[in-house]
Amino acid sequence: MSADVHAAHWAVLAESLASVSSRAAARLEAEFGAGEMFRRCFANAWTTTLRGDPAEPFVITGDIQAMWHRDTVGQLRPYLSGLPDPAVLRVLTGVVRRMARAVLADPYANAVNDGPTGGHADEHDRPAPPPSVWERKYEVDSLCSLLSFGYELWAASGSAAHLDSDFAAAADLVMRVWRVEQDHERASPYRFERVAGPFQGDTLDRGGLGSPVGRTGMTWSGFRPSDDRCEYGYLIPANAAAVVALNGVVRLCDEGLLEPALGTRALELAVELAGGIARHGVAQTGSGPVYAYEVDGLGGANLMDDANVPSLLSLPYLGWCDRDDPLYRRTRDFVLSERNPYYYRGREAEGVGSPHTPARHVWPMALCMRALTAGSRHESADAYRVLLATDAGTRLMHESFHADDPATFTRPWFAWANSLFAELSLSLAGLPVPRPIPPVPAEVEDAVRAAGSPVALSRQQLGHRR
Repeated sequence: MSADVHAAHWAVLAESLASVSSRAAARLEAEFGAGEMFRRCFANAWTTTLRGDPAEPFVITGDIQAMWHRDTVGQLRPYLSGLPDPAVLRVLTGVVRRMARAVLADPYANAVNDGPTGGHADEHDRPAPPPSVWERKYEVDSLCSLLSFGYELWAASGSAAHLDSDFAAAADLVMRVWRVEQDHERASPYRFERVAGPFQGDTLDRGGLGSPVGRTGMTWSGFRPSDDRCEYGYLIPANAAAVVALNGVVRLCDEGLLEPALGTRALELAVELAGGIARHGVAQTGSGPVYAYEVDGLGGANLMDDANVPSLLSLPYLGWCDRDDPLYRRTRDFVLSERNPYYYRGREAEGVGSPHTPARHVWPMALCMRALTAGSRHESADAYRVLLATDAGTRLMHESFHADDPATFTRPWFAWANSLFAELSLSLAGLPVPRPIPPVPAEVEDAVRAAGSPVALSRQQLGHRR
């Protein structure tokens, strides 16, 4: 298939997606006047970020011509609503296969090129990434994305075409990396330094090893979903996402879709990560215990939240806990207040921002996540109206905008934010995107309970292995 034919393929939505878009737009227009904005955001990732052969697409992240594992899944998740359309299934299957091969090539890379192009985020990175890697900031959530989307695609479609030998090998490699990074101080081969330039501050301390950590049972991450470096090495929402991802591997193995030995290792690791979160991931505040954002296993805890997902705000969305869980509710109250150093209130909006963007900049993604994890439709609709009112007339979402002036924003083209807005829109339209969360094995629940902490896993997902 020629490049011109490939480009034409992505110019319009697949038929099933166009049908979903039309139905949702009519409902959203009637209630919110949001029909056209939804259409634009829903179509954005499909028509602007997919590249190449539909059987195995490359997915750029918007205004950067590289493929982030995490962003890719966030950009494409709304298209689960187009299943079981063979055209949509073919694309999503191909994306999972491409991600699996990228993980096998370098599990520590967070973003890859469309082949060995030699393009890099920063020429000052050491060790220098190989030609196929855009950036090598190690992020636990990048690896979660492959495992979780592999499970979700099977659960939503019934197809196991993507669960091939490469996926199994990649899942095995992910678990081996997470095992190594449970003992980061002694066992990790990973280093990252950015030795010069305006982003030299991304360098990890101690020659690229990072700040000291003690063993906790959790797995270490060098960077956050924002691509900012971690202050402390154990990122709680990323570890929670890893447990959910491993629960999915267990389920796939129980269904006979992957080898049983893989499921055994996934279960053992999920038990350790979940127990580590329960023992070390909760901090005491004047209002009671809350989830910490990061800890180091040596007594240090970072009390904040970041707009990027996985976040503390997103824990129920990830499938870790219930929306009405007391510990989550208390953490949510903290996150959505000025006790969180990255929560901003302004004349036009208030919400969670990020140290990745300028001060007093609210992220539409965080407003979407507030709505998707809200306890009532009223709260979700209120957040949705703020999103509609702060697009600066572009009818698209941005990375962030100033709380006093939405016309001051970062990144006019940010496909992940557009897709998360579309996912929220579909929920409010009564056409929710499939969001299959794997059951929690009894062994994982037992590990959390044995820690004697206020952590509680999702009651809706509790289940026993067959």
